Amino acid sequence: MNIEKEEFRTFRGYALANTGGHLTPSMEDYLEMAFRLSQEDGFTRVNDLARSLNVKPPSVTNMIQRMYDKELICYEKYGVIQLTPLGKQVGRFLLKRHFMLEFFFRAVGVPGNLLENVERIEHNLTSEATECLSLLVEYIQKNPDWFREFQEYRQKHLG
Repeated sequence: MNIEKEEFRTFRGYALANTGGHLTPSMEDYLEMAFRLSQEDGFTRVNDLARSLNVKPPSVTNMIQRMYDKELICYEKYGVIQLTPLGKQVGRFLLKRHFMLEFFFRAVGVPGNLLENVERIEHNLTSEATECLSLLVEYIQKNPDWFREFQEYRQKHLG
């Protein structure tokens, strides 16, 4: 077995090393929710975003300024929040990643706290890991007989 040598870091070390231009987990949450909320009308509002994320409107205002600086949204004070083309692209990716992980955890039989598990892991995957898991999920969906064997195995061992 040939294992590539890779510099080991702590979780915090990897996070610090990957902050250049990346979104924080909190920014991802805001952008994913803004994308969800703007699906129907093409926009959302500060109060709708605050209510959906269970935060105060000033927190939303602070975050949307940061997302504006990254050219992810268009926003005027007291106006609507609209995603830029880049914001839509990233928001679509974040929502797709969320649904993929939710499907994966359901498929492998995670018994409870499904959404909590999704939230805990989704911000910590590299794009490469997300891509590989997405391919696995796609394979599972296209080959249910193959995956049924795993589900029977899991049931036998975990109940």
